[in-house]
Amino acid sequence: MADKLKVALALALIAAGVVGFYLLSEQALVLRVLSVLAGVAAGVAVAWQSEPGRRFVAFARESITETKKVVWPSRKETVQTTGLVFAFVVVMAVFLWVTDKSLEWVLYDLILGWK
Repeated sequence: MADKLKVALALALIAAGVVGFYLLSEQALVLRVLSVLAGVAAGVAVAWQSEPGRRFVAFARESITETKKVVWPSRKETVQTTGLVFAFVVVMAVFLWVTDKSLEWVLYDLILGWK
């Protein structure tokens, strides 16, 4: 129950920052943006203290660790793969065009006799 209240308070703080942005419409833009940033910072700080917030931080850290384990393709591999994708798209486009024109010819010329 306490965690739900913390999350609700965090959302309320973020909303208060956004509302402050509009309430301070006569003020300088810097002050309005700082209002939003302060609301978001306060909301994040409160959310961080809840159990879902701690789980999210742990998940984010594990995600960063897993991302570092990924073997990213080299530039050459990326260019080759992109070239294959483009070639496949062109071949499929030609195939679908030929299929469409063939069916059009069969339907309109042979079956219906529209010329």
